[in-house]
Amino acid sequence: MTTHGFTLTAEGPFDFGASLRFVEDWPATSALPSDGRSLRFAYSAESDWLPIGVTVTAAPGGVAVATTRAAGPGIRGEVARILSLDVDGTGFAELGEADPVLGDLQQRRPGLRPVCFWSPWEAACWAVIVQRSSMLIASKIKQRIAERFGAKVTVDGQVYAAFPPPVTLLEAGGLGLPAQKEEWVHGLARAALDGVLTAEHLRALEPEEALAELRALPGVGPFSAGLILIRGAGAPDAFPRRRAAPVRDPARGVRPAARRATGRLPQAGRYVAALPLVGFLPVPGLHLRRHGRSGGSAELIRA
Repeated sequence: MTTHGFTLTAEGPFDFGASLRFVEDWPATSALPSDGRSLRFAYSAESDWLPIGVTVTAAPGGVAVATTRAAGPGIRGEVARILSLDVDGTGFAELGEADPVLGDLQQRRPGLRPVCFWSPWEAACWAVIVQRSSMLIASKIKQRIAERFGAKVTVDGQVYAAFPPPVTLLEAGGLGLPAQKEEWVHGLARAALDGVLTAEHLRALEPEEALAELRALPGVGPFSAGLILIRGAGAPDAFPRRRAAPVRDPARGVRPAARRATGRLPQAGRYVAALPLVGFLPVPGLHLRRHGRSGGSAELIRA
């Protein structure tokens, strides 16, 4: 089979090996076959909703990408978003050297940029499927939907089932979900086809506007909206909103979260490479507080 290749260069710290470990450890993607060297997957590309297979391997300064069909600017941008390589993290390491709280986070996850869902549409469906379920069970249900309704794509000699595009699930039944969840999936499919549930649209909005739009979609609450925006659209100026947990001190009882980073993070979106991990890969004792509508500054808080 003919393949098409291109490279993506990382601006700032990046360790592809850390990305592979992320995929292997996260229940939503842990079923993907892994040889410890390459990331292989198939998905319905948001740019045209057609299936495509992708192989990603490490390359000097970034990654090499091979696809099963020609990849124009749209698909190249999607793969960059998926790998969190579409943002500039230059200066991130130096900032950690000056700030012990941020530096601690960097040391815990060196070079890691979170791997996003293949699309906001797929992230939204996951958010519905996983409600009142474990991630392991939800992962199996999502895979069954892909195998029944999705296209089969051969990637490096192995067949992968791509999660179906919105038009396929618009009125589909027999998803293996409760009736309410199936109804929600149908509503999400309409939103995706209308251009609402797409990375381009969501990232063009201010984070609070995007979250409000997402919360208006069927089956999407505050947590799911954050998941879709941050881990689906890969929005660089959006951060999870979580309260810093109080600390129990045997001598003083319960006291509020105290220690803060010594400074704020200017142009916070540049450092999306690691900051979303505070919300979705737990780093014990760290919480991020965002300032302003545009995400222009933020501070890390140690509980």
